[in-house]
Amino acid sequence: MKNVRSIEDYTDDMNLSGFMVDVKTRDAVERCLERISEAVVKLGDDAAKFAPGQPWQQIRALGNRIRHEYDRLSAERIWEIVENDLPALRAACEQALENIRGR
Repeated sequence: MKNVRSIEDYTDDMNLSGFMVDVKTRDAVERCLERISEAVVKLGDDAAKFAPGQPWQQIRALGNRIRHEYDRLSAERIWEIVENDLPALRAACEQALENIRGR
């Protein structure tokens, strides 16, 4: 959750245009996404058990793209992930944590 919150903090009050020109924020967001991806890799099949309905394979693959295909990863695509995918992932993780704590 820390990395999700960090991305939200870094991009608060930002739009695509601002994100495109802010190289430091782009780098920080990519690093947070990479850590999220690595955490999902470490969770393995448990990710889907704790939070079903998320595109876990795509989240795992994103880390590889950031590490190995960084020169072909567009800022627009990263922004799209932040805007469209991160809120659902945050909600799923929050629900999973509530479920785990409730056990």
